[in-house]
Amino acid sequence: MSEAKIEGVVHLIEETKTYGQKGFRKRLVVLEQDKGRFTNYVPIEFTNDNCDTVDSISVGDEIEVTYRLSGRKWQRDPGSEVKYFVNVEAISFNLQGGSGGGKGAAKDIEAANAELTYSEEDIPF
Repeated sequence: MSEAKIEGVVHLIEETKTYGQKGFRKRLVVLEQDKGRFTNYVPIEFTNDNCDTVDSISVGDEIEVTYRLSGRKWQRDPGSEVKYFVNVEAISFNLQGGSGGGKGAAKDIEAANAELTYSEEDIPF
């Protein structure tokens, strides 16, 4: 896996979707980049607890996302066609400016997860 950064304007924010018995969560954010002759749309996945950090951004915001690029191979059975998939998973993001937030506001997903603390009283069982 590798890490890189990408900048763009938030074009779309999907609702969080839950998959499987273990409750894997995924939320898609699409960045728009104006490349002159064409517009580039880049889908980026926020997973599990990181889905909630997307609530701090809005469509139209300029953000810079640090992401992890990973790929996988899939084949239904030994005689079927092999397919390859690429995933772009967000690690952190910085709000650059835009309609939904102030300039320079930063949101680090790992820091947000570290801020989540619970006491014995918070546990419902």
